[in-house]
Amino acid sequence: MHWYILVYTMWIEQIIDSLERHRVKYAIVGGYALALHGVVRGTVDVDMVLKISRTNYQNAEKALLELGLTSRLPVGADEVINFREEYILNRNMTAWNFTHPQNPVQTVDIIITHDLSKMKVDRIKAGKRIFPVVSVRDLIIMKRKSGRPQDLEDIKALERLHK
Repeated sequence: MHWYILVYTMWIEQIIDSLERHRVKYAIVGGYALALHGVVRGTVDVDMVLKISRTNYQNAEKALLELGLTSRLPVGADEVINFREEYILNRNMTAWNFTHPQNPVQTVDIIITHDLSKMKVDRIKAGKRIFPVVSVRDLIIMKRKSGRPQDLEDIKALERLHK
């Protein structure tokens, strides 16, 4: 295993450990969800969906701040919850982005357009860990709604693998 894969795996585990310490209701989406479902695609950021509630968003913010990440925009959990619809509809904000000031590769995107409580979560074992990952069906729904070219390619790959 290359050293950078090991380092990045440790980073994802740190994120998950912090989210779980703070009792955040979350699931992995995006490139890592694809990989855990068997479709390999290069990605750097860790994307996730949360159960939409003030407490859950506040706990996620605490968990990420604990890791040295900061919000790219000057907004906190309360603003995201209070103005979520405004951000989505009028400001084209689909994710609340966090990054590490000294290491921009350490990035976490919380997708604010979807609510985990309305999605099915699979528990997928990788190595010694079990990861909460949005189901293939719900991942395809998310990607279809996005409509970006990469997402449409991801859908094809998921459908080929999970017929």
